[in-house]
Formats: sequence, structure tokens, C-alpha cells
Amino acid sequence: MAAKKINIAVAGLGFMGVTHLRTYQKIPQVRIVAVCDNLRLPVNGVLGGVNGNIQASAAIRLGAQVKLYREFPELLADRAVELVDICTPTALHSAQVIAALQAGKHVLCEKPLAENFADARKILKIAAASEKFLMPAMCMRFWPGWSWLKKIVAEKTYGAVRAANFRRVTAKPAWGKAGTHSGGALLDLHIHDTDFVNFLFGRPAAVFSTGVTDAAGNVDHVVTQYFYPSGPAVHAEGSWLLPDGFNMSFAVHCERATIDFDLSRGRAALRLHEAGKKPRTIKLKHTDGYGEEIRYFVDCVARNQRPAVVTPEDGATALEICAAEAKSVRTGAVVKL
Repeated sequence: MAAKKINIAVAGLGFMGVTHLRTYQKIPQVRIVAVCDNLRLPVNGVLGGVNGNIQASAAIRLGAQVKLYREFPELLADRAVELVDICTPTALHSAQVIAALQAGKHVLCEKPLAENFADARKILKIAAASEKFLMPAMCMRFWPGWSWLKKIVAEKTYGAVRAANFRRVTAKPAWGKAGTHSGGALLDLHIHDTDFVNFLFGRPAAVFSTGVTDAAGNVDHVVTQYFYPSGPAVHAEGSWLLPDGFNMSFAVHCERATIDFDLSRGRAALRLHEAGKKPRTIKLKHTDGYGEEIRYFVDCVARNQRPAVVTPEDGATALEICAAEAKSVRTGAVVKL
């Protein structure tokens, strides 16, 4: 990583904001100069922890030197801030990303990039005209085991992929129960797998989805078949219907091996099954996708190299595919892309 220090600010201090701050504290090239939240801020330099899907986040000590803002425009007016990390509710993403880019800040934005594809397209125009970098935080592209899978598939290490399935299930989070505009499980959870399917195999020709919607019409459970006329059979399930807990998994069937991942197995989550051989566990790095994506983006900014692993266009494409999935759930029809 390049030696230049980057002054960063985090907006939104829920679970993801705390998780991101914890990673920034471990990066020598980073200086946390400000945080922003209209509900919760550090007290005497200490920010309380919150619960999330993967793990609980303990309180962290930021120190008295970190500036505190309750309003996002005030944060953007701080000339010391070079990079803004947006971890606010989904409904705020589009306006805040655009404002931050127009204020001359680099931007890392938690998924989804916007509430809908139309807003994402507006962001793309602003990002294309900006000298600053924007990266949607699609963390599964960086997750240990998942990033390894991308290389295996791209290089056809075990031959072409014949079929693949992905599953991501959890209890409904507090923000979902509160009726906030998170987009339901489809945009809050399942979008990770939609994006990763696009990362592995490219844009599907069409989707067919079935699911469960809540009273407000949000999709809280979805099972999608992604159509690749010349490629593998691919489907994914995402759900907020689990009574408690969280799990994510995949199984990818190649011509000469099956690769499966199950988070519930802990350090033995990733297994390789080759024909004629005993199944073996693939050792994973002692990290997670949150930390890896943040380190990558900071390095891109420090080196002045536009991010390539995930782009603003990727964030918009994930929303476009999810919109097609939602339409399929509601109409019962195959939706072309």
C-alpha cells in the first residue's frame, strides 16, 4: 500500500459504520478525522457498539480529535475530509453520494448504491464527470473464499462451471421491522449474491423469481433463477424469514470438482471436492470482506488508481437485476434484461 495518508470520515454510525471505523483504525495510511450521524455520536471519544449479521461490534475509542457532525452537509464542508464512507440508510445513499462527489470527495458507499436503478443511473453520470473515485461496497467480491472462487472460475481450474447456487438467510433486522426504506431482503441482503453472480458469470439474459412480500410490498424472501443461454444453471436464495441467526453458503459444480462454502463451519467453511479424492478444506485468511474492500479502496485512492474490482457500473447493474427480480416476484413472469 502506498504511504500517503488519507483523511477519512464515516457517515452513519450503525453496525456497518462501526465495522468500517474499526478497519480504518488498523490501516496506517488512514487518519479518521470526522464522523457524522444525526442520532448517535461518540461520547467522550467512545462510540458504542451495535449488533449485526456476522457478529456484534464492541465499542471503539476514536479519541477527542475526531470531529463530530450531525448534518451531512456540514461534514462535506470540512476541507480536511478527503474520503467519505457512506453507511447511512439506503434511502439517503443517492443524494449523499452525489453531494459528496460534487464536494470533491472520494466516496465508498455501502450497498445498495441507491434505492433504485433510475437513481443509480444519475449517480453514474456524476461519477463519470468527477475526478474523484466512487466504489460501491460490494463486500462479497472481497470475501475470503469468495474472491478465491472468482479466480478459480475465471481460470477454469476445474473446468467450466455447470451449475451454481447461493444462499443468504437471516432474521429480519431492526431497520426492516421499523419499516424503513431499505428495500427489504432483496436489496439489503440478496443483492450481495445477485452482484456476485454477475461478478462470476456476467449479466444474465433474464431472471425468474418467486418470493414473499411484506405489507408494504418489500420482497423479504426471494429465490431467483438467472438465465445464461450458453452458460451454467444458476440460482440464489435470500431471506429475512429465519427466526434468528445468519448464514451464507454456496455450491459451485465445475466439470472436475465441486466447491462449497458454508459459514456455519467456521474456519472450515470452504471445501473442495475433486473426483477420486477426499474432500479437503481450503484455508481462509483471518479477515473478512469489509476489511479487504476498505483496504483496497484506500490503496486505490492513495495510488490515484480508479478501482477496478468493483465499479459504479457494477453497483448499478446489481440494482437493475434486483429490480427485474422484484418484477418477476410480483408478476410471476420471466423478466428479460
